Amino acid sequence: MVVYGMQLPVQSQSTLYAEPWEAAAGPEDLLAVARAAEAHGFDYLASCDHVAIPRRLAGAMSTVWYDPVATLSFLAAATGRVRLLSHVAVVGLRHPLVTAKAYATLDHLSGGRLVLGVGAGHVQEEFEALGVDFARRGAVLDETVDALRAALGPEEYPEHLGERFAFKDLGQLPRPAQERVPVWVGGSSPAAVRRAALKGDGWLPQGDPREKLAVQIQRLLRLRADAGIAEPITVGAITEALYVGAPGWDVGRRTLSGSPEALAASLRAYGDMGVHQIQVRFRSRSRTELTDQMAAFGAEVAPHLN
Repeated sequence: MVVYGMQLPVQSQSTLYAEPWEAAAGPEDLLAVARAAEAHGFDYLASCDHVAIPRRLAGAMSTVWYDPVATLSFLAAATGRVRLLSHVAVVGLRHPLVTAKAYATLDHLSGGRLVLGVGAGHVQEEFEALGVDFARRGAVLDETVDALRAALGPEEYPEHLGERFAFKDLGQLPRPAQERVPVWVGGSSPAAVRRAALKGDGWLPQGDPREKLAVQIQRLLRLRADAGIAEPITVGAITEALYVGAPGWDVGRRTLSGSPEALAASLRAYGDMGVHQIQVRFRSRSRTELTDQMAAFGAEVAPHLN
C-alpha cells in the first residue's frame, strides 16, 4: 500500500524547489495548503529545519526556513487527520531534552499525529554557531536518536546515560499522545542508510533517482535483517516534480505531466520496488494552482496508485 504526502510550500524557499509565488506568501497560504491536504487524502505534511543560513549559502538556500515545531503546531489546530512530519529535524543541534519537550508537546496537542524525521545536517557554520561538533555530527545524531527514544517514550521521568548526554530523575509532561513516536531517518549516504536500517522506523531518502533507489532499498533491508530487526520499516521516496494534466506552460523537462492514468502508472513503479510512501511536489504558479493540483491528484491519480 503506497500513501502520499508532501513538503509544505512557503516554509522553506531553497531555489532548488521553491516556486516564485511563494516569496510573497505567508500563514494564510500555509493554512490553505494544509486544509487541501486534509481534504484530498494526503498522509502527511512536512516542514524543514534550519536555524540560520550563512551568507555563502543564502543565494541558493535563501534564509526562509520556518521553525518546524511552530509551523506544524500552527497547522495542527487547522487539521484533524493529516500527519505532521519534520523532514528533517537536525536534532543534533539541540539537547535531546529540548527537542523532546517541543515535539512531545506537538504530538500531545495534535492528538498523536507527529512523525519525527531526523537528519545529520550539512551546514557547518550552523553547527559552529551553536557549539556543536560538525565533524562528529553523525555520531552525535546516533546518540541523539537513542536519547530521543527514551525522552519521547511513555515515562514521565525518562532516562538516558550516554557518552554525550545523560539524564534521569527529570520529569517532562505532557507526554506524547502516541505510545511510540515514529522516527524516520533522512539521508542517502551509506552512513544515513545504515542509521535508518538500525535505528529508524522509516527511511527518508534525499532525492535518489529511480534507477538508484531500488539498490538502496535492498541494502537498507539487508542491513536490517542482518541486525536481526524484525519490525517493518516505512520506506519513502521523493518523486519527480508532478503536474496533473497538460500544463500549458513550461514546467521543466524533468517534471512528470500528463493524464492521471499515465501519472499513476509511472508512480506505481515506486511501490513495485518496495516504497511505502511517496513525497510528491507539484509545479505551480499560484497557491490556487497548487491546491487545484492537489485536488486533482487526490481525486484522479491516487485511486490508481495501488
